[in-house]
Amino acid sequence: MGNRAVILAGGRGTRLLPYTALIPKPLMPLGGRYCILEIVIMQLVKAGFNHITLAVNHLSQLFTAYFGDGSRYDANIDYSLEQADLSTIGPLTLLSDLPQNTLVMNGDILCDLDYRVFYETHCRSGAKISVSSFRRTVNIDFGVLEYNDNHHLQNFSEKPEFKFDVSMGIYCLNKSVIEALAPSQRYGFDQLMKDSLAMGRPVNIQPFKGYWLDIGRPEDYERANADFEKLASKLGIR
Repeated sequence: MGNRAVILAGGRGTRLLPYTALIPKPLMPLGGRYCILEIVIMQLVKAGFNHITLAVNHLSQLFTAYFGDGSRYDANIDYSLEQADLSTIGPLTLLSDLPQNTLVMNGDILCDLDYRVFYETHCRSGAKISVSSFRRTVNIDFGVLEYNDNHHLQNFSEKPEFKFDVSMGIYCLNKSVIEALAPSQRYGFDQLMKDSLAMGRPVNIQPFKGYWLDIGRPEDYERANADFEKLASKLGIR
């Protein structure tokens, strides 16, 4: 039996309007060949995740019609339907058959992360929670002023760059983490991180230096479409 993955695909994709007015973001086409979520599923199957659960809500019937039982991807695909918005972690409380460790990820991500290595590293570490991270550079297109309480200038930076390690929207979670949550209640990744810090529960961060694109904005989607042929090779699809 292969490993288990849960893909979060219940959001409304409001940042990608007007594209997502009629089609959920994970089903947006790329390069006229595949949709975003289809690429993710093919990558997961290739990495040994042949039981995939799609956590759906908005326009859920389109997901079931498109992917069916997953047989054409050599996978077992099933569905968990949210009756209300449960955010990113809450949907997992609806699943009663989770294995000891589960890969959990957003359904609108393009990256060349080795999911098998990420999952196996999590399992070997004994961590309850693992998060894949990516270094992002944020450019500020203004002159930045720093001043004291007397409103006197202390420092000036012209169009500075800031680097942050951000969550990629890809996690591994131990079953015990989910079992400790109230079922069918809204609970987000941000709350999971804050609660873990408050509890002193270690969270394992796995930095990633490859290709990663969160298709959250129209310009991201348009860039992914324009670069699709180059991306297809990078993502390991044909």
